[in-house]
Order: sequence, then structure tokens, then C-alpha cells
Amino acid sequence: MRKVLILNGPNLNMLGKRPKEHYGTLTLAEINQRLMEANEGYFDLEFFQSNSEGELITRLQQSMDYFGILINPASYTHTSIGIRDALEMCNGIKLEIHLSKVDEREAFRRVNLIRDICEKCFQGKHENSYLEALNYLKEIVKNS
Repeated sequence: MRKVLILNGPNLNMLGKRPKEHYGTLTLAEINQRLMEANEGYFDLEFFQSNSEGELITRLQQSMDYFGILINPASYTHTSIGIRDALEMCNGIKLEIHLSKVDEREAFRRVNLIRDICEKCFQGKHENSYLEALNYLKEIVKNS
């Protein structure tokens, strides 16, 4: 079965307690459950969240040959060359995810170190950003 990693960065473990206008009302566990339900058996989904840059890099290094990586690096989107370098080495389809519209928020969030190495970005739709990314991968499988 095709493996897909859903990788989440810092503070996403605090969903449900963060500002609802940016991040929605669901917890990360609830988002992961919705992804499992929407998966419909297409992929072997693996979920990983860390507040540590090094742990995120190590997990990417363990996923070099996965079919896909859905990554929400959170604040590391704007600061981590290490995550960018690890992601760049991954062979699978790389999709960037954000709960909020990061491109329309504070100026510092407009610096994006991974956008150009990801095939597509899904943002601004809270948990639906994740679901749209998963559906994008499913369409690739259906059309291959």
C-alpha cells in the first residue's frame, strides 16, 4: 500500500485552544480522524507532530520514498532551512498545508521556505485544507 506521511509542526498539538478565526475549532486528533475516514483505504496514513525541528527533520528522513507527504510545518514554514532541505530530498509528492491563509497574514508569514519545492499548497480552509490535499493525492492515484 502507498504510504503517506501527514507531518505537523509546532503548536499544532494545541489546536482547539488556538485562535479559532485562524485555526478552526477541531483538535489535531479530530483532524487526523477525519483524514482516516476520508482516506477510504487509498493509503497507509502515518501521522506525526512535533514541536521540535530536529524531530520533524528526522521523520522526513525516514520517509524519503513515501508516495506522498502532507506537511504543515507551521511556523517552521518561515524559518527552517533544515526542514526544507530534508523535504527536498523526499521523492514523493509533497503538498504544503496551512489551516489559515498564511499569505494574507502578518508580513513575516509571507516568507515561505518550502513553497517552491511542494507541488501544491492548500491553505485557509481549516481542516478542509488537509482534506483537499488528501483528495488531490487520491485523484493522482485514480488517474494513473
